[in-house]
Amino acid sequence: MNNINLGRVLVGGLLAGLVLNVGEFLLNDVVLGAQMREFYARYGIPDPGGSFLVAAVTLTFAVGILLVFLYALIRSRLGPGVKTAIIAGLIMWFAVYVYTGVVNGLLFGVPIKAMVIGIMWGLLEYLVAAIAGGWVYRES
Repeated sequence: MNNINLGRVLVGGLLAGLVLNVGEFLLNDVVLGAQMREFYARYGIPDPGGSFLVAAVTLTFAVGILLVFLYALIRSRLGPGVKTAIIAGLIMWFAVYVYTGVVNGLLFGVPIKAMVIGIMWGLLEYLVAAIAGGWVYRES
């Protein structure tokens, strides 16, 4: 088994994290912004502040790094390229978006339409991020 190039995991992961962060901003502020504000008002939740945004952006970059690390791990078995990046993206999408989206959506009464939009948006977001991060990654 080849050694994983941790420097490339980091660089590819930061690119993937950037894609994910831009996607999250567009989803939560542009696409579902009105529904999010209505949801916050219904449950008396204040708008997220600066400390939440810093934590969310930082964690999303960490998820991008984890996504590229997963790509690097499965690359030795499945080979380099877009197919392997898509598989890594699908695994992370399911773990992050499908599971938490459905569980939290049902728990908090999120409308099905908003849940489906979010989950499908996340699919596109994670696939693009995985392909971008995988494009940067190279073995040692």
